[in-house]
Amino acid sequence: MLAFYVLGLAWIVYTIAHIVRIHQTKVPGPWYTKLTSLALKYHEFSRHRRLWIHDLHLKYGPVVRLAPNEVSFANLEGMKEIYQSGGSGYDKTEFYDLFKQYNYRTMFTTLPKREHSERRRLFAERYAMTNILGSSIMEGIRQRAGSVIKQCEASMGGYLDVYVTLHCYALDCASHFLFNPGGTNSLIDSKDFVLMKELSYHDSLKQRLIQHYWPTLNKLITLYKPKSTPLAKDFVLNRTLDSEPHESSLVHKLRSKSDYLQPIQMAAESMDHMAAGIDTTGDGLCFLMHELSLPRSQQIQQKLREELVQNPQSKLDELPYLDAVIKEGLRLFPPIPMSLPRYVPENGRTVCGYTLPAGSIVSCQAYSLHLLDKDVFPNAEKFLPDRWLQKEGEIERNRLFFAFASGGRGCIGKNLALVEMKTLLREIYSRFTTKVSVDMTGDMAIDDQIIASRPKDQTCLLSFQEMTV
Repeated sequence: MLAFYVLGLAWIVYTIAHIVRIHQTKVPGPWYTKLTSLALKYHEFSRHRRLWIHDLHLKYGPVVRLAPNEVSFANLEGMKEIYQSGGSGYDKTEFYDLFKQYNYRTMFTTLPKREHSERRRLFAERYAMTNILGSSIMEGIRQRAGSVIKQCEASMGGYLDVYVTLHCYALDCASHFLFNPGGTNSLIDSKDFVLMKELSYHDSLKQRLIQHYWPTLNKLITLYKPKSTPLAKDFVLNRTLDSEPHESSLVHKLRSKSDYLQPIQMAAESMDHMAAGIDTTGDGLCFLMHELSLPRSQQIQQKLREELVQNPQSKLDELPYLDAVIKEGLRLFPPIPMSLPRYVPENGRTVCGYTLPAGSIVSCQAYSLHLLDKDVFPNAEKFLPDRWLQKEGEIERNRLFFAFASGGRGCIGKNLALVEMKTLLREIYSRFTTKVSVDMTGDMAIDDQIIASRPKDQTCLLSFQEMTV
Protein backbone atom coordinates (compact mmCIF):
# COMPACT_ATOMS: atom_id res chain seq x y z
CA MET A 1 0.00 0.00 0.00
CA LEU A 2 2.85 2.36 0.88
CA ALA A 3 4.46 1.69 -2.50
CA PHE A 4 1.17 2.60 -4.18
CA TYR A 5 1.05 5.98 -2.44
CA VAL A 6 4.71 6.65 -3.24
CA LEU A 7 4.13 5.92 -6.92
CA GLY A 8 1.03 8.10 -6.90
CA LEU A 9 2.92 10.98 -5.29
CA ALA A 10 5.78 10.62 -7.77
CA TRP A 11 3.33 10.76 -10.66
CA ILE A 12 1.71 13.91 -9.25
CA VAL A 13 5.08 15.59 -8.77
CA TYR A 14 6.16 14.69 -12.31
CA THR A 15 2.89 15.96 -13.78
CA ILE A 16 3.05 19.25 -11.89
CA ALA A 17 6.68 19.75 -12.90
CA HIS A 18 5.83 19.16 -16.55
CA ILE A 19 2.83 21.47 -16.35
CA VAL A 20 5.03 24.19 -14.85
CA ARG A 21 7.67 23.78 -17.56
CA ILE A 22 5.27 23.92 -20.47
CA HIS A 23 3.21 26.67 -18.80
CA GLN A 24 6.31 28.80 -18.59
CA THR A 25 6.34 28.86 -22.40
CA LYS A 26 2.93 30.60 -22.29
CA VAL A 27 1.55 28.56 -25.18
CA PRO A 28 -1.96 29.91 -25.83
CA GLY A 29 -4.97 27.72 -25.22
CA PRO A 30 -7.94 27.13 -22.87
CA TRP A 31 -7.09 27.39 -19.19
CA TYR A 32 -8.11 23.80 -18.48
CA THR A 33 -5.57 22.40 -20.94
CA LYS A 34 -2.86 23.61 -18.55
CA LEU A 35 -4.12 21.18 -15.92
CA THR A 36 -5.49 18.09 -17.64
CA SER A 37 -5.66 16.15 -20.89
CA LEU A 38 -9.23 15.01 -20.22
CA ALA A 39 -10.73 17.44 -22.74
CA LEU A 40 -8.43 16.14 -25.47
CA LYS A 41 -9.24 12.52 -24.61
CA TYR A 42 -12.96 13.27 -24.57
CA HIS A 43 -12.88 14.79 -28.04
CA GLU A 44 -10.78 11.93 -29.36
CA PHE A 45 -13.18 9.37 -27.92
CA SER A 46 -16.22 11.19 -29.32
CA ARG A 47 -14.57 11.56 -32.75
CA HIS A 48 -14.40 15.36 -32.58
CA ARG A 49 -10.66 15.80 -32.10
CA ARG A 50 -10.04 17.32 -35.52
CA LEU A 51 -12.84 19.88 -35.27
CA TRP A 52 -12.05 20.73 -31.65
CA ILE A 53 -8.41 21.39 -32.50
CA HIS A 54 -9.38 23.44 -35.53
CA ASP A 55 -11.76 25.55 -33.45
CA LEU A 56 -8.95 26.16 -30.96
CA HIS A 57 -6.68 27.31 -33.78
CA LEU A 58 -9.37 29.67 -35.03
CA LYS A 59 -9.61 31.17 -31.54
CA TYR A 60 -5.98 31.13 -30.36
CA GLY A 61 -3.94 31.15 -33.56
CA PRO A 62 -1.53 28.75 -35.30
CA VAL A 63 -0.02 27.47 -32.02
CA VAL A 64 -2.36 26.08 -29.37
CA ARG A 65 -2.03 23.95 -26.26
CA LEU A 66 -4.18 20.79 -26.25
CA ALA A 67 -3.05 19.32 -22.93
CA PRO A 68 -0.37 19.98 -20.29
CA ASN A 69 2.20 18.20 -22.46
CA GLU A 70 0.75 18.53 -25.98
CA VAL A 71 0.78 21.39 -28.50
CA SER A 72 -0.74 21.64 -31.98
CA PHE A 73 0.73 23.72 -34.81
CA ALA A 74 -1.06 24.95 -37.93
CA ASN A 75 1.61 26.88 -39.79
CA LEU A 76 4.48 26.18 -42.14
CA GLU A 77 7.19 26.96 -39.58
CA GLY A 78 5.84 24.46 -37.09
CA MET A 79 5.23 21.79 -39.70
CA LYS A 80 8.78 22.06 -41.07
CA GLU A 81 10.36 21.87 -37.62
CA ILE A 82 8.32 18.86 -36.48
CA TYR A 83 8.38 16.75 -39.63
CA GLN A 84 11.41 17.88 -41.63
CA SER A 85 14.15 19.02 -39.25
CA GLY A 86 17.13 16.72 -38.96
CA GLY A 87 16.10 14.75 -42.02
CA SER A 88 12.91 13.07 -40.81
CA GLY A 89 11.79 15.35 -38.02
CA TYR A 90 11.04 14.28 -34.48
CA ASP A 91 10.48 10.68 -33.35
CA LYS A 92 6.97 9.26 -33.32
CA THR A 93 5.08 8.68 -30.07
CA GLU A 94 3.72 5.38 -28.75
CA PHE A 95 0.39 6.29 -30.36
CA TYR A 96 1.66 4.44 -33.44
CA ASP A 97 1.91 1.20 -31.44
CA LEU A 98 -1.83 0.92 -32.00
CA PHE A 99 -1.23 0.24 -35.68
CA LYS A 100 1.09 -2.75 -35.40
CA GLN A 101 0.27 -5.70 -37.64
CA TYR A 102 0.48 -9.30 -36.37
CA ASN A 103 2.05 -7.66 -33.26
CA TYR A 104 5.05 -6.52 -35.34
CA ARG A 105 6.25 -3.04 -36.07
CA THR A 106 6.08 -1.91 -39.67
CA MET A 107 7.70 1.03 -41.40
CA PHE A 108 4.71 3.17 -40.41
CA THR A 109 4.85 2.16 -36.75
CA THR A 110 8.63 2.38 -36.34
CA LEU A 111 9.22 5.12 -33.78
CA PRO A 112 12.89 6.28 -34.12
CA LYS A 113 13.50 8.11 -37.38
CA ARG A 114 16.81 6.35 -38.11
CA GLU A 115 15.20 2.90 -38.00
CA HIS A 116 12.36 4.19 -40.13
CA SER A 117 14.77 5.46 -42.77
CA GLU A 118 16.42 2.05 -42.98
CA ARG A 119 13.09 0.29 -43.45
CA ARG A 120 11.85 2.85 -45.95
CA ARG A 121 14.78 2.18 -48.25
CA LEU A 122 13.40 -1.33 -48.80
CA PHE A 123 10.30 0.10 -50.47
CA ALA A 124 11.52 3.25 -52.20
CA GLU A 125 12.22 1.67 -55.58
CA ARG A 126 8.82 -0.08 -55.77
CA TYR A 127 6.93 3.12 -54.96
CA ALA A 128 8.92 5.18 -57.47
CA MET A 129 6.77 6.61 -60.25
CA THR A 130 8.86 4.82 -62.88
CA ASN A 131 8.00 1.42 -61.41
CA ILE A 132 4.30 2.25 -61.11
CA LEU A 133 3.93 3.65 -64.63
CA GLY A 134 6.43 1.49 -66.49
CA SER A 135 5.39 -2.01 -65.45
CA SER A 136 2.48 -4.43 -65.25
CA ILE A 137 1.32 -2.50 -62.19
CA MET A 138 -0.18 0.18 -64.44
CA GLU A 139 -1.99 -2.35 -66.58
CA GLY A 140 -3.58 -3.83 -63.47
CA ILE A 141 -4.77 -0.40 -62.34
CA ARG A 142 -6.36 0.21 -65.77
CA GLN A 143 -8.14 -3.13 -65.64
CA ARG A 144 -9.59 -2.34 -62.24
CA ALA A 145 -10.68 1.09 -63.42
CA GLY A 146 -12.46 -0.72 -66.25
CA SER A 147 -14.41 -2.76 -63.68
CA VAL A 148 -15.57 0.49 -62.09
CA ILE A 149 -16.71 1.81 -65.47
CA LYS A 150 -18.86 -1.30 -65.97
CA GLN A 151 -20.57 -0.61 -62.65
CA CYS A 152 -21.17 3.00 -63.66
CA GLU A 153 -22.72 1.85 -66.93
CA ALA A 154 -24.94 -0.69 -65.19
CA SER A 155 -26.22 1.96 -62.77
CA MET A 156 -27.46 4.40 -65.42
CA GLY A 157 -31.11 5.22 -64.89
CA GLY A 158 -30.62 4.78 -61.16
CA TYR A 159 -27.74 5.43 -58.81
CA LEU A 160 -24.50 3.85 -57.63
CA ASP A 161 -23.14 3.74 -54.09
CA VAL A 162 -19.68 4.96 -54.98
CA TYR A 163 -18.44 4.54 -51.42
CA VAL A 164 -18.59 0.79 -51.92
CA THR A 165 -17.32 0.90 -55.49
CA LEU A 166 -14.38 3.19 -54.75
CA HIS A 167 -13.22 1.19 -51.75
CA CYS A 168 -13.35 -1.97 -53.84
CA TYR A 169 -11.25 -0.18 -56.45
CA ALA A 170 -8.77 1.00 -53.81
CA LEU A 171 -8.45 -2.50 -52.33
CA ASP A 172 -8.00 -4.10 -55.74
CA CYS A 173 -5.34 -1.60 -56.81
CA ALA A 174 -3.43 -1.83 -53.53
CA SER A 175 -3.48 -5.63 -53.44
CA HIS A 176 -2.45 -5.76 -57.11
CA PHE A 177 0.53 -3.54 -56.34
CA LEU A 178 1.48 -5.73 -53.40
CA PHE A 179 0.87 -9.22 -54.78
CA ASN A 180 0.63 -8.98 -58.58
CA PRO A 181 -0.76 -11.20 -60.06
CA GLY A 182 -2.37 -12.32 -56.79
CA GLY A 183 -4.41 -9.19 -56.05
CA THR A 184 -8.14 -9.02 -55.37
CA ASN A 185 -10.97 -8.30 -57.80
CA SER A 186 -13.64 -7.34 -55.31
CA LEU A 187 -15.91 -5.73 -57.92
CA ILE A 188 -16.15 -9.11 -59.66
CA ASP A 189 -15.39 -11.78 -57.07
CA SER A 190 -17.89 -12.08 -54.19
CA LYS A 191 -15.25 -13.55 -51.84
CA ASP A 192 -12.98 -10.57 -52.42
CA PHE A 193 -15.95 -8.26 -51.88
CA VAL A 194 -16.42 -9.69 -48.38
CA LEU A 195 -12.76 -8.95 -47.75
CA MET A 196 -13.30 -5.30 -48.71
CA LYS A 197 -16.26 -5.00 -46.34
CA GLU A 198 -14.26 -6.49 -43.49
CA LEU A 199 -11.51 -3.92 -43.98
CA SER A 200 -13.42 -0.81 -44.99
CA TYR A 201 -16.18 -1.11 -42.40
CA HIS A 202 -13.69 -1.99 -39.67
CA ASP A 203 -13.94 0.39 -36.71
CA SER A 204 -11.98 0.02 -33.48
CA LEU A 205 -11.14 3.65 -32.69
CA LYS A 206 -12.58 3.66 -29.17
CA GLN A 207 -10.88 0.41 -28.20
CA ARG A 208 -7.59 1.65 -29.63
CA LEU A 209 -7.80 4.85 -27.58
CA ILE A 210 -8.56 2.91 -24.41
CA GLN A 211 -5.63 0.64 -25.20
CA HIS A 212 -3.36 3.68 -25.70
CA TYR A 213 -4.36 5.76 -22.68
CA TRP A 214 -5.55 3.14 -20.20
CA PRO A 215 -3.90 -0.21 -21.03
CA THR A 216 -4.88 -1.74 -17.68
CA LEU A 217 -8.50 -0.70 -18.13
CA ASN A 218 -8.37 -2.09 -21.65
CA LYS A 219 -7.71 -5.57 -20.27
CA LEU A 220 -10.79 -5.34 -18.05
CA ILE A 221 -13.30 -3.79 -20.45
CA THR A 222 -14.70 -5.84 -23.32
CA LEU A 223 -17.37 -3.33 -24.38
CA TYR A 224 -15.11 -1.92 -27.08
CA LYS A 225 -13.43 -5.12 -28.14
CA PRO A 226 -11.75 -4.50 -31.49
CA LYS A 227 -13.32 -6.02 -34.55
CA SER A 228 -11.12 -8.76 -35.93
CA THR A 229 -10.12 -9.01 -39.57
CA PRO A 230 -9.38 -12.71 -40.00
CA LEU A 231 -10.13 -12.81 -43.73
CA ALA A 232 -7.71 -9.99 -44.48
CA LYS A 233 -4.98 -11.43 -42.27
CA ASP A 234 -5.30 -14.86 -43.83
CA PHE A 235 -5.34 -13.38 -47.33
CA VAL A 236 -2.18 -11.34 -46.73
CA LEU A 237 -0.34 -14.20 -45.06
CA ASN A 238 -1.17 -16.57 -47.92
CA ARG A 239 -0.18 -14.10 -50.61
CA THR A 240 3.01 -13.10 -48.83
CA LEU A 241 4.24 -16.60 -48.11
CA ASP A 242 2.80 -18.86 -50.80
CA SER A 243 2.24 -16.83 -53.98
CA GLU A 244 4.53 -16.44 -56.98
CA PRO A 245 4.67 -12.65 -57.37
CA HIS A 246 5.72 -10.69 -60.40
CA GLU A 247 9.04 -8.92 -60.05
CA SER A 248 7.29 -5.52 -60.08
CA SER A 249 5.27 -6.32 -56.93
CA LEU A 250 6.18 -5.15 -53.47
CA VAL A 251 6.16 -8.62 -51.94
CA HIS A 252 8.72 -9.77 -54.53
CA LYS A 253 11.01 -7.01 -53.28
CA LEU A 254 10.41 -7.98 -49.66
CA ARG A 255 11.29 -11.60 -50.35
CA SER A 256 14.59 -10.49 -51.82
CA LYS A 257 15.37 -9.04 -48.38
CA SER A 258 14.70 -12.25 -46.46
CA ASP A 259 17.98 -11.81 -44.61
CA TYR A 260 16.58 -8.58 -43.17
CA LEU A 261 12.89 -9.40 -42.67
CA GLN A 262 11.21 -12.48 -41.26
CA PRO A 263 8.25 -13.83 -43.28
CA ILE A 264 5.78 -12.59 -40.66
CA GLN A 265 7.34 -9.12 -40.91
CA MET A 266 6.83 -9.17 -44.67
CA ALA A 267 3.18 -10.00 -44.06
CA ALA A 268 2.90 -7.21 -41.50
CA GLU A 269 4.28 -4.67 -43.96
CA SER A 270 1.95 -5.92 -46.68
CA MET A 271 -1.08 -5.76 -44.38
CA ASP A 272 -0.17 -2.24 -43.33
CA HIS A 273 0.24 -0.99 -46.89
CA MET A 274 -2.98 -2.63 -48.06
CA ALA A 275 -5.11 -1.23 -45.23
CA ALA A 276 -3.65 2.25 -45.67
CA GLY A 277 -4.26 2.17 -49.41
CA ILE A 278 -7.94 1.32 -48.99
CA ASP A 279 -8.74 4.09 -46.54
CA THR A 280 -6.78 6.95 -48.07
CA THR A 281 -7.55 6.37 -51.76
CA GLY A 282 -11.12 5.15 -51.19
CA ASP A 283 -12.13 7.98 -48.86
CA GLY A 284 -10.29 10.63 -50.86
CA LEU A 285 -11.95 9.62 -54.14
CA CYS A 286 -15.36 9.39 -52.48
CA PHE A 287 -15.31 12.94 -51.11
CA LEU A 288 -13.85 14.32 -54.33
CA MET A 289 -16.45 12.69 -56.57
CA HIS A 290 -19.21 13.82 -54.24
CA GLU A 291 -17.99 17.41 -54.48
CA LEU A 292 -17.67 17.23 -58.28
CA SER A 293 -21.25 15.93 -58.44
CA LEU A 294 -22.81 18.80 -56.48
CA PRO A 295 -24.61 21.59 -58.39
CA ARG A 296 -22.02 24.13 -57.23
CA SER A 297 -19.22 22.14 -58.91
CA GLN A 298 -20.84 21.34 -62.27
CA GLN A 299 -18.73 23.97 -64.05
CA ILE A 300 -15.59 22.42 -62.58
CA GLN A 301 -16.72 18.98 -63.70
CA GLN A 302 -17.35 20.36 -67.21
CA LYS A 303 -13.91 21.95 -67.37
CA LEU A 304 -12.32 18.68 -66.28
CA ARG A 305 -14.30 16.78 -68.89
CA GLU A 306 -13.18 19.13 -71.65
CA GLU A 307 -9.52 18.61 -70.80
CA LEU A 308 -9.90 14.84 -70.77
CA VAL A 309 -11.90 14.61 -74.00
CA GLN A 310 -9.59 16.98 -75.87
CA ASN A 311 -6.45 15.12 -74.79
CA PRO A 312 -7.28 11.40 -75.05
CA GLN A 313 -3.68 10.33 -75.76
CA SER A 314 -1.96 12.51 -73.16
CA LYS A 315 -0.05 10.96 -70.30
CA LEU A 316 -1.39 11.37 -66.78
CA ASP A 317 1.22 13.99 -65.92
CA GLU A 318 0.23 16.02 -69.00
CA LEU A 319 -3.26 16.86 -67.70
CA PRO A 320 -2.83 19.92 -65.47
CA TYR A 321 -6.49 20.44 -64.63
CA LEU A 322 -6.94 16.80 -63.59
CA ASP A 323 -3.93 17.24 -61.32
CA ALA A 324 -5.39 20.45 -59.91
CA VAL A 325 -8.78 18.85 -59.22
CA ILE A 326 -7.19 15.98 -57.31
CA LYS A 327 -4.85 18.23 -55.37
CA GLU A 328 -7.69 20.55 -54.37
CA GLY A 329 -9.76 17.55 -53.34
CA LEU A 330 -6.96 16.28 -51.12
CA ARG A 331 -6.49 19.77 -49.67
CA LEU A 332 -10.14 20.30 -48.77
CA PHE A 333 -10.92 16.67 -47.89
CA PRO A 334 -7.66 15.23 -46.51
CA PRO A 335 -8.30 11.49 -46.10
CA ILE A 336 -6.09 11.20 -43.00
CA PRO A 337 -8.42 12.53 -40.28
CA MET A 338 -5.91 12.71 -37.43
CA SER A 339 -2.91 14.61 -36.15
CA LEU A 340 0.51 13.02 -36.51
CA PRO A 341 2.09 13.20 -33.02
CA ARG A 342 5.82 13.48 -32.40
CA TYR A 343 8.04 13.82 -29.32
CA VAL A 344 10.15 16.93 -28.76
CA PRO A 345 13.76 15.64 -28.71
CA GLU A 346 16.21 15.60 -25.85
CA ASN A 347 17.09 19.01 -24.34
CA GLY A 348 13.89 20.52 -25.73
CA ARG A 349 13.31 22.73 -28.76
CA THR A 350 12.04 26.18 -29.58
CA VAL A 351 9.20 25.94 -32.08
CA CYS A 352 7.56 29.08 -33.48
CA GLY A 353 9.03 31.09 -30.61
CA TYR A 354 7.82 28.72 -27.86
CA THR A 355 10.39 26.74 -25.91
CA LEU A 356 9.04 23.24 -25.28
CA PRO A 357 10.59 20.70 -22.88
CA ALA A 358 11.86 17.34 -24.10
CA GLY A 359 9.12 14.73 -24.16
CA SER A 360 6.37 17.18 -25.02
CA ILE A 361 4.06 15.99 -27.79
CA VAL A 362 3.74 18.21 -30.85
CA SER A 363 1.70 17.67 -33.99
CA CYS A 364 0.01 19.11 -37.06
CA GLN A 365 -3.20 18.09 -38.80
CA ALA A 366 -3.80 18.55 -42.51
CA TYR A 367 -7.32 19.87 -41.94
CA SER A 368 -6.11 23.01 -40.14
CA LEU A 369 -2.95 23.50 -42.22
CA HIS A 370 -5.10 23.60 -45.36
CA LEU A 371 -7.75 25.96 -44.01
CA LEU A 372 -6.14 28.36 -41.55
CA ASP A 373 -3.67 30.35 -43.67
CA LYS A 374 -5.85 32.61 -45.82
CA ASP A 375 -2.82 34.20 -47.45
CA VAL A 376 -1.70 30.88 -48.91
CA PHE A 377 -5.22 29.53 -49.53
CA PRO A 378 -7.69 32.41 -50.10
CA ASN A 379 -11.33 31.27 -49.77
CA ALA A 380 -9.89 28.16 -48.17
CA GLU A 381 -13.32 26.60 -47.46
CA LYS A 382 -14.18 26.65 -51.19
CA PHE A 383 -13.39 23.91 -53.71
CA LEU A 384 -11.32 25.89 -56.23
CA PRO A 385 -9.00 23.70 -58.34
CA ASP A 386 -7.86 26.70 -60.40
CA ARG A 387 -5.81 27.93 -57.47
CA TRP A 388 -3.27 25.19 -58.26
CA LEU A 389 -2.80 26.51 -61.81
CA GLN A 390 -1.71 29.96 -60.67
CA LYS A 391 2.01 30.71 -60.63
CA GLU A 392 1.68 33.32 -57.91
CA GLY A 393 1.96 31.62 -54.52
CA GLU A 394 2.75 28.23 -56.06
CA ILE A 395 5.75 27.57 -53.81
CA GLU A 396 3.84 28.46 -50.64
CA ARG A 397 0.86 26.27 -51.57
CA ASN A 398 3.02 23.24 -52.22
CA ARG A 399 5.00 23.74 -49.02
CA LEU A 400 1.85 23.86 -46.92
CA PHE A 401 0.18 20.89 -48.65
CA PHE A 402 0.03 18.14 -46.00
CA ALA A 403 -2.37 15.53 -47.42
CA PHE A 404 0.47 13.00 -47.57
CA ALA A 405 2.25 14.43 -44.52
CA SER A 406 5.74 15.85 -45.09
CA GLY A 407 9.44 15.13 -44.76
CA GLY A 408 11.27 11.83 -44.67
CA ARG A 409 8.35 10.10 -42.95
CA GLY A 410 5.69 11.30 -45.37
CA CYS A 411 3.40 8.81 -47.09
CA ILE A 412 5.48 6.48 -49.23
CA GLY A 413 2.40 5.50 -51.24
CA LYS A 414 1.80 9.01 -52.58
CA ASN A 415 2.72 8.17 -56.18
CA LEU A 416 0.57 5.05 -56.24
CA ALA A 417 -2.43 6.88 -54.77
CA LEU A 418 -2.17 9.72 -57.28
CA VAL A 419 -1.90 7.34 -60.24
CA GLU A 420 -4.92 5.37 -59.02
CA MET A 421 -6.97 8.54 -58.59
CA LYS A 422 -5.95 10.07 -61.91
CA THR A 423 -6.54 6.85 -63.84
CA LEU A 424 -10.05 6.35 -62.48
CA LEU A 425 -11.19 9.96 -62.72
CA ARG A 426 -9.93 10.11 -66.28
CA GLU A 427 -11.93 7.03 -67.21
CA ILE A 428 -15.10 8.22 -65.47
CA TYR A 429 -15.21 11.85 -66.56
CA SER A 430 -14.24 11.05 -70.14
CA ARG A 431 -17.49 9.08 -70.35
CA PHE A 432 -20.01 10.31 -67.81
CA THR A 433 -21.48 13.26 -66.03
CA THR A 434 -22.21 12.68 -62.36
CA LYS A 435 -24.73 14.20 -59.99
CA VAL A 436 -25.62 13.64 -56.36
CA SER A 437 -28.58 11.29 -56.36
CA VAL A 438 -29.41 11.79 -52.70
CA ASP A 439 -28.35 15.17 -51.34
CA MET A 440 -25.86 14.42 -48.59
CA THR A 441 -24.51 17.94 -48.08
CA GLY A 442 -26.24 18.27 -44.74
CA ASP A 443 -24.43 15.18 -43.52
CA MET A 444 -21.04 15.98 -44.98
CA ALA A 445 -20.68 19.75 -44.68
CA ILE A 446 -21.71 22.72 -42.59
CA ASP A 447 -21.26 26.20 -44.08
CA ASP A 448 -19.09 24.67 -46.80
CA GLN A 449 -16.58 23.29 -44.29
CA ILE A 450 -16.22 19.57 -44.74
CA ILE A 451 -16.24 18.02 -41.29
CA ALA A 452 -16.56 14.27 -41.74
CA SER A 453 -13.74 11.80 -42.23
CA ARG A 454 -16.19 9.47 -43.99
CA PRO A 455 -19.65 9.93 -45.52
CA LYS A 456 -22.53 9.36 -43.15
CA ASP A 457 -23.37 5.65 -42.90
CA GLN A 458 -20.47 5.09 -45.32
CA THR A 459 -22.82 5.70 -48.23
CA CYS A 460 -22.50 8.09 -51.17
CA LEU A 461 -25.15 7.78 -53.90
CA LEU A 462 -24.35 9.27 -57.29
CA SER A 463 -26.16 9.07 -60.61
CA PHE A 464 -24.22 8.56 -63.85
CA GLN A 465 -25.32 9.81 -67.23
CA GLU A 466 -23.50 9.00 -70.43
CA MET A 467 -21.77 12.03 -71.81
CA THR A 468 -23.30 13.62 -74.90
CA VAL A 469 -20.95 14.99 -77.56
